[in-house]
Amino acid sequence: MTERSNGRRATLEDVAQRAGLSKSTVSRVINGEPRVRATVADRIRQAVDELGYIPNQAARSLVTRRNNAVAVVVTEPQNRLFVDPYFDCLLRGIRQELVLRGAQPVLLFIEEPDDYPRVGNFLGGGHVDGALLFSLRTDDPLPAMVERMGLPAVFGGRAGADSGRRGHSHGHGHGHGHMYVDADNRGGAREAVRHLVGMGRRRIGTVTGPLDQASAIDRLDGYRDVLPDSPPQLIAEGDFTLRGGADAIAVLLDRCPDLDAVFVASDLMAVGALRLLRERGRRVPEDVAVVGFDDLATIAEVTEPSLTTVHQDIEGMGRLMAQLLFESTASGERVGRDCGLPLSSVVTPVRLVVRESA
Repeated sequence: MTERSNGRRATLEDVAQRAGLSKSTVSRVINGEPRVRATVADRIRQAVDELGYIPNQAARSLVTRRNNAVAVVVTEPQNRLFVDPYFDCLLRGIRQELVLRGAQPVLLFIEEPDDYPRVGNFLGGGHVDGALLFSLRTDDPLPAMVERMGLPAVFGGRAGADSGRRGHSHGHGHGHGHMYVDADNRGGAREAVRHLVGMGRRRIGTVTGPLDQASAIDRLDGYRDVLPDSPPQLIAEGDFTLRGGADAIAVLLDRCPDLDAVFVASDLMAVGALRLLRERGRRVPEDVAVVGFDDLATIAEVTEPSLTTVHQDIEGMGRLMAQLLFESTASGERVGRDCGLPLSSVVTPVRLVVRESA
């Protein structure tokens, strides 16, 4: 809703009243000014969302001020985007930030190789002021495409030339000169596997994501950091889907009937793994302990048993992507508003949330 109950559009004053802050503070956040505490900005975003406030065209947008539109490019099938709660969380964070900036998201899908020229023509056609791109593969041509166009872009995770088996850093951007927002995938995987080792489990397998994605590679590397001598038969590749998790855990059980723990590289795959284990008569965690990755509230807290998993702030990562895009086009602005750090890629911390499955 973009109107109050009396039919009037929500105003800046309404947002200020709802947030319990001054109009000037609300205006500073909406206009993207630095030196506003993150907790304050979050209160304002919540009030904006609750009231359906839409800034008028005088509100500050990207420096180009041409379209007030940002492309959100997803290299996934459309049907997966709307059934995987990970993407719902990420898009919610992106939308919250774009609303504050008076910008409209334009959702673009790449499902087949033929989609690249179409999407490339749109991105290069002056229709949008920048792009947010995620779910890219390690050999994806999109980073080089946006680089040639000179289009401001921020990536969700590392991709293209910047992917590979190396640690994260807070360095300046993507392999093609673009910035990214990522989670500490490798560190989170290490914490998950150490937890299983600490439980006394000895045959610990892993279900990876697709190994042409940097996040999946990093999570596998985290597993190997803790278990460097783990045999190949304890590693099965999945695809970040429910069915993929079930199929991969079936492979592991067939190879290693004495499997007693598994680190699964996403919550959605972990649900598939839990269902398959139940079908095979394996108790969780008594027979097989299970740890996921994501901590999606709609999954982790309602599975039976509830899922031990690695928490990442997915919605916050979406907001950060949009913030970086705007700030990278604004001369002299900073990220890390309270400490004056220069614009850089961001790797967000993760933590293990222990529940019943491990």
